[in-house]
Amino acid sequence: MQIVGFLFALLVVCCRAAPPASSKLLRGGTVIAFDKTTQELRVVRNGSLLIEQDRITKISRSGESLRPPAGAEVVDCTNKILTPGFIDTHRHGWQTVFKTMGSNTTLGEYAQRFSTFQGLSLFTPEDVYLSQLAGIHEALNAGVTTILDHAHHTWTPNHAKAGLDGSIDSGGRVFFAYTFQNSTPEFSIPQQLAQWKKLRTAMSSNLTTLVISYDEFTSNPLGANTAQIVKLAKDLNLEVLTTHHVEGPWLLGGTPEDVDRAGLLTSHVPVVFSHASFLTPRGAALLRASNQHISITAESEMHYGHTHPSSHLILDQASLGIDTHFTFSTDILTQARIFLQSTRLKLYSAVLDRFQVPSYNPMSVNQAFLLATRNGGLALNRTDLGVIDIGAKADILIWNGRSPALLGWADPVAAVILHASVGDIEGVLVDGGWVKKAGKLVIPGYEKVQDRFLVAAKKIQDKLRALPTPVQSGNFLTGYPYGDVLRVDALRGEGDGYGVQYVS
Repeated sequence: MQIVGFLFALLVVCCRAAPPASSKLLRGGTVIAFDKTTQELRVVRNGSLLIEQDRITKISRSGESLRPPAGAEVVDCTNKILTPGFIDTHRHGWQTVFKTMGSNTTLGEYAQRFSTFQGLSLFTPEDVYLSQLAGIHEALNAGVTTILDHAHHTWTPNHAKAGLDGSIDSGGRVFFAYTFQNSTPEFSIPQQLAQWKKLRTAMSSNLTTLVISYDEFTSNPLGANTAQIVKLAKDLNLEVLTTHHVEGPWLLGGTPEDVDRAGLLTSHVPVVFSHASFLTPRGAALLRASNQHISITAESEMHYGHTHPSSHLILDQASLGIDTHFTFSTDILTQARIFLQSTRLKLYSAVLDRFQVPSYNPMSVNQAFLLATRNGGLALNRTDLGVIDIGAKADILIWNGRSPALLGWADPVAAVILHASVGDIEGVLVDGGWVKKAGKLVIPGYEKVQDRFLVAAKKIQDKLRALPTPVQSGNFLTGYPYGDVLRVDALRGEGDGYGVQYVS
């Protein structure tokens, strides 16, 4: 790394916040807790939480006062709503620098312009570090406290390590899923396996866990590379492995059937299938039988067009993710809201198409809340994440219940899922420590990260502008033809208002 880059990295490490108070009492708020007995949300009004070190140790009953331990930080949460932090089970953090460059993309254009196949020609390792770091800061600000990052920027050893370093330095809880892929002849899967093992041995972070992502279960289900990765995951009882699952005319595979064929699905290793677009009934049955989960990235799947036609049928094995946050929202709240309303539309439409009137609402705000929180923890096999419960990790959001959006709320779950915005999040705790307080990130050196990130973003965006836009005609990469889509008209008279992208 260059001297300037080294000094910057040293600054990030040295300027991390001082150790937080070992205990915190969040007093007088409305707590959305989880009841393990009923398996339902439990609302505690005028309640309090006691956090000791990194765990929740006490939850009061409604109106009960908890006595703070000596030296505890006491936080007045009157008129606040306390929720668990959101869990994002699919993201590509390294792509943050592409912000707004793909607002009208399809999956076909993404694959040829923004995906892992283009990255090596655009990014230095320092660019990856800054893009990953700034992207996680963005997520933390939006209340996303846990991320499963599908890190397919493993083009060289330095690029791979840079993304891991950015995750470690971020202050977020990150499962960094190093992608095994044949990036170059010099750095293919055997070399990546060797680096991964060295990195894993050297890991000392309390918040970042080095795990695996792999996307060749369909193209190479019984090959030597797949066998090595499956064996490695099993031997280590790996915390989680993730794979893309997109079928339909894209034929990108990653199905539960293929992972089962490779011998991993029924092991003790959690497997998260991102998207699960065109999941089959057989695939859904395998997920339930093996207790594995999908990650629904609602906005992504609607934006790019690979959709989620059957995801609403497997919500008992589902969580929520973001995917490519450079093209749209970075927050899980938006994903929960979009998926909730699009599912309602889908199921209402089936009744209306029969000339009938819907007799009830098919999906509740409680279910959307669970997808955004507890179900993410279950996907990661971490029952201590995504819940407010005794013994759970102290990853907590504090919402301003007197904000203009929330003023007058009665149901705190509905207030968050249907009315709040990320601007209503006043406080974010990860592992019992503040990362956002009084509405602002409290990450030392954040402004310097912003400045260096902007330099990297401009450089990479300039390179992107110089590249020709991929032609989407003929056949897609997997052989199926491109098809014309009805383009809407938003203008009366001449023209349709589609316009251009203002990225120059």
